[in-house]
Amino acid sequence: METTTTVREQILEHAITLMMLRGYNGFSYRDLSSLVGVKTSSIHYYFPSKDDLVLEAVNEYSKQVFSAFQSVDDSWPADIKLSKYAKMFGKTLGDGNQICLCGMLAADIESLPENIRQAVQAFFKANEQWLAKVLAQGAQEGTLAVNGKPENAARTLFAAFQGSVLAARLFHTKARLEDVEASVSVAR
Repeated sequence: METTTTVREQILEHAITLMMLRGYNGFSYRDLSSLVGVKTSSIHYYFPSKDDLVLEAVNEYSKQVFSAFQSVDDSWPADIKLSKYAKMFGKTLGDGNQICLCGMLAADIESLPENIRQAVQAFFKANEQWLAKVLAQGAQEGTLAVNGKPENAARTLFAAFQGSVLAARLFHTKARLEDVEASVSVAR
């Protein structure tokens, strides 16, 4: 069965991609109009302001990422969970020129309204909480090297993942992302 996407869904999908490529200030409703094939007034119908669109894009992106978390089996060892997470994070890069939507928006955070700032912060915190659980499990199993509290290590690790996609984009290589995962894995 073939699924069709609505105009609203297409607008969101293209907005997410454009922000991952160019950031908040790097796209306009005119860009979306061209990509979706509708007038800008149609975009305003669904999203009266750019801030409305960006907030919905962050919420949709977050929902997709959190759904991917849930696909990771709780019974797996922590090093396998971390490897799956790194692969999911690597998919963010696409063909090497995209950055995590919330990572990109974090760079623009001072120019964004408070509700978007809070949504981006919530995304970071959710990733850090999930990683903290995985790191605590890995420390207990002996599959991951964790220095200090898992919560602190998780914040550092998530920052490293975010930085790795920037460097991967800069140097056109996913090796930077692989280096992050390897930095906490224990050799067996």
